[in-house]
Amino acid sequence: HQVTALGRDDGWRLGLPAELRGHDALIHCAFAHAPGRYRGGEGDDPQGFRSANLDGSIRLFDEAAAAGLSRILFMSSRAVHDGWPAGTALLDDLPPRPANLYGEVKALAEAHLAALPLATTAIRATGIYGPGRANKWQGLFADYLAGRPVTPRVATEIHGADLAEAVLLLLAHPAPPATVNASDLILDRRDLLRMVAALTDCPHPLPERADASALCVPRCKELHSMGWQPGGFPGLRRTLPDLLDSGGASPPAPPEDI
Repeated sequence: HQVTALGRDDGWRLGLPAELRGHDALIHCAFAHAPGRYRGGEGDDPQGFRSANLDGSIRLFDEAAAAGLSRILFMSSRAVHDGWPAGTALLDDLPPRPANLYGEVKALAEAHLAALPLATTAIRATGIYGPGRANKWQGLFADYLAGRPVTPRVATEIHGADLAEAVLLLLAHPAPPATVNASDLILDRRDLLRMVAALTDCPHPLPERADASALCVPRCKELHSMGWQPGGFPGLRRTLPDLLDSGGASPPAPPEDI
């Protein structure tokens, strides 16, 4: 695929016009937020947060439709489901029930997208990990390796490369579903840091195991039916050395949970 990127490196931000004519598809991943936070990413400016991320997304979707693009993929979030009871199985087509402004903005953008007269999919992604200029576990690894206390936590995760593969499958699908979940691992910090300890010979004690019974786990039936096979724990083990090597001087790490 030939890709045209719109982003900070080009001086573009949500809400600005986007020249989309001549392109086949839009993949919308942009999101404006306070550093280190998605939930609570509005900081002290909820109106600016809503304007950038909801109004800006709607403008982008409408421009794509007006330019004649054949499909749009929108990087939504499992946060659209934060209002469901603990332990709820999150199906691909489960209606949104947000519990915070982040989830509300994503859910409203999803609704506008679904009403457009072209093929669209909202990808309800979970927490994303992977190598890069900064990784989301950078602070966690630093605390553990320095012997500082680590709060127990369990969460769902997906490697960025597996998410990219999901995007490619959706682009190639003749009739993509309106919403899909994208998630792979149920990962406890105790298990993650046990792998880190094995790679680094770190002697520090591991955090206690978190209670996973209240976790709302996304089901990914739609993607699996297309042949999607995320890397699972073997993929995490292959990636960990790169994540540990990226702990030098770098930009602020992205939020841990999407």
